[in-house]
Amino acid sequence: MSQIRVAALYRFARVADPAGLRDHLEALCGEDVRGTLLVAHEGVNGTIAGPAAAISRVVEGLKTLPGFAETEVKYSAAERMPFHRLKVRVKPEIVTLGLPDLEPATNAGTYVSPEDWNALINDPDVVVIDTRNDYEGEVGAFRGAIQPNTRSFRDFPDWFRTEGRALLDRPNPPKVAMYCTGGIRCEKSTAFLKSEGVTDVFHLQGGILKYLETVPEAQSLWVGECFVFDERVAVGHALAEGTHTLCRGCRMPVSPEGRASEHYVEGVCCERCHDTRTEEQRSGALERDRQVRIAERKGIAHIGAKQEKD
Repeated sequence: MSQIRVAALYRFARVADPAGLRDHLEALCGEDVRGTLLVAHEGVNGTIAGPAAAISRVVEGLKTLPGFAETEVKYSAAERMPFHRLKVRVKPEIVTLGLPDLEPATNAGTYVSPEDWNALINDPDVVVIDTRNDYEGEVGAFRGAIQPNTRSFRDFPDWFRTEGRALLDRPNPPKVAMYCTGGIRCEKSTAFLKSEGVTDVFHLQGGILKYLETVPEAQSLWVGECFVFDERVAVGHALAEGTHTLCRGCRMPVSPEGRASEHYVEGVCCERCHDTRTEEQRSGALERDRQVRIAERKGIAHIGAKQEKD
């Protein structure tokens, strides 16, 4: 298969008919695009992959819709298709914070370009907060960033109210700089902080992916790799595929050091989930891994390319 183009995209814009938009996007994707797109009244979010012409067809088709002309898109490449199927789903939120009344389209924090990000986070009067989950922070992070160590994004409001606000409890409150993978979680988390009365809130435009694509490695303040939610698992500077793989037992990223552990069994479990897997689960996982490898050798898909709509 020739090189695949990957597009991570999102846009907060009012959608009157999410089901209708879902059907339209599914038609735009056709048979040659895979990945996941989420549609809600608040907008669209997702990552898709396929031939360059097919990805352009979807992106340009989305941008012609009212409110979506400025859709944020990050492109990268993969040597193999990083998704098994296409899923276009209607959800209550396109990124789940559990606060559907927020208005990120009009009340998010101030964008900071990747070129200006280093200067902002090097300022001692700025608190830098990673809005991603604990396992993502373990793969890579900006130097000096505070890690909430949340298990899911919907845990972020509770973390801020119980721990995060104390970081800002100073006579002269600091500015807050927030970042995430592609920018979408920061649209919501900065809107949330503003709803909590925090005024000087900034976020990295385009997220970590745009930063790694834009800022030369020699000037970068990023340490490690960036976890992505597809079969590439993680990417590094210039969005090159990273060294992490995915544990098929717990769906968590595994570093080269983790794969050297005696508890790591490819296709079955890693050190994180080794003690939680039953013998039946191990046997099933081993058989599935064997079937996947046979399919790869034959050049066929082990899992169907499309899935019924929810």
